[in-house]
Amino acid sequence: MITVSSKAKEYIGQLMAKERKDTDTFVRVGVKGGGCSGLEYQLQFDSEKKETDEEFLDKDIKVIVDRKSLLYLFGTELDYSDGLNGKGLFFNNPNASRTCSCGESFAV
Repeated sequence: MITVSSKAKEYIGQLMAKERKDTDTFVRVGVKGGGCSGLEYQLQFDSEKKETDEEFLDKDIKVIVDRKSLLYLFGTELDYSDGLNGKGLFFNNPNASRTCSCGESFAV
């Protein structure tokens, strides 16, 4: 399962309103090879669900993950920070053995 923090829910809602996304739009998260730690997070709005996707609903935010990425992301929380170390969405991934300093890539 992928969860969404309250702060992330609020921020995603603001982004969707700003970009005028409709009710069929969801958050797609995934993983691809790359980044300084070996695997890189992907995050985007989408409206087309694929046959190999898994769907999660948390705090009224629909999150879609392809099955391959789910192996690396199961149990991850999508969160939001507006602190001094940067502003934006980030992943709290319990499967990551290490992450890069920018938080955009990880290793398992």
